[in-house]
Amino acid sequence: MTRKTSRPPRVALALSGGGPLGAIYEVGALCALEESLNGIDFTKLQHYVGVSAGGFIAAGLANGISPRELCASFIENDNEPSETFDPAWLLSPAYSEFTRRGIMLPGLLVSALWHLTVGRKSFTHALERMGPALPTGIFSNDQINVQLARLFSRDGRTNDFRQLKTQLTLVATNLDSGEAAPFGRPGWDHVPISKAVQASAALPGLFPPVEIDDSYYVDGALKKTMHASVALDQGMDLMLCLNPLVPFDATAPQVAKVMRRGLPSEKHHIPRIVDGGLPAVLSQTFRSMIHSRMVLGMKHYEHVYPNTDIILIEPDHRDPELYLANTFSYAQRRHLAEHAYQQTRQMLRSNKTDLSAKLLRHGITLHHEALDDPKRHLSAPTKAPTQIGQAIAKLQEIMDDLGHVVRSAAHKENPSW
Repeated sequence: MTRKTSRPPRVALALSGGGPLGAIYEVGALCALEESLNGIDFTKLQHYVGVSAGGFIAAGLANGISPRELCASFIENDNEPSETFDPAWLLSPAYSEFTRRGIMLPGLLVSALWHLTVGRKSFTHALERMGPALPTGIFSNDQINVQLARLFSRDGRTNDFRQLKTQLTLVATNLDSGEAAPFGRPGWDHVPISKAVQASAALPGLFPPVEIDDSYYVDGALKKTMHASVALDQGMDLMLCLNPLVPFDATAPQVAKVMRRGLPSEKHHIPRIVDGGLPAVLSQTFRSMIHSRMVLGMKHYEHVYPNTDIILIEPDHRDPELYLANTFSYAQRRHLAEHAYQQTRQMLRSNKTDLSAKLLRHGITLHHEALDDPKRHLSAPTKAPTQIGQAIAKLQEIMDDLGHVVRSAAHKENPSW
């Protein structure tokens, strides 16, 4: 694409979901982009589109909160308490949902027994009558609305879509119709931003659906992964897309080596996805489904919007760091954000020729001095290990490798081991 007009470029940002892990990745990646791209202010773009966890980041940026400030609030917890958002709040049980379903239980039980006895229905049919007693979510996400409303009530910010200086669209899914709900667009902009984020991030089964105007809404990713077309339909010149969830390629030899040496304990060692049990299999399945749909969507965008340059940023499929992670650990969050930050910087360096050509058309250049500086970090680097610590770490690597060789040899001699 070649821009021929003299007007300022119209730049949009689309952020997909991925839970706390997705938000951590997006914060780290955005911090890398912010310092590596000249000519772009990530708090003054023309349009922000957020889905699920990406909605939290998009809402912050649209409110003038820079990527570094988001990092301080969400990753480092360096800000004052009123500026801090703790993902651990999302682990509070959904007591109100449990209570509501519990109240229904006696009536449903009587109905099931009546169908089983008087109605002479099968046990399976009677059991189906008990379905409405099951909670629709395990954890409460009410704190998303409460805490973001508090965060956006500060001077210079707003919890009202209509008072923003830019366009913000947060996409959820109407549970009854299955249609996308673009909160922030005309007709949908009366809903508080914090409530829209809560609805967009209501992953079915994990969080109960969110009631807004007598309708119930769940995670926006049920309909599409990215929803970038909301902004593309307005004639954007440059569309930046961040996707934190990718399927993990455990077959790459370099990955197995990193996994043996880089993980904190043997319990995290998963040389094959199936060895991680049901959680690992479900995670890989979910990631594969979401990503394959997004790939098709990106191809569609390129075909339908040929006058827009679209840049997709996502993790390396061979990288285990973002696949095997505890996002509710403060130390782990800092490590993962730093990892996303450095990985994004490496991606920019590796693709600088192609990226430079695309960005230059919109008056944006790569900050080569920042990109090539090996001392740049998102957070203060940890203290270098002592010589003794390095020797112990090296010995541990050798022992791990030796153990791997022994197990491989034993398996060849006796495959049943």
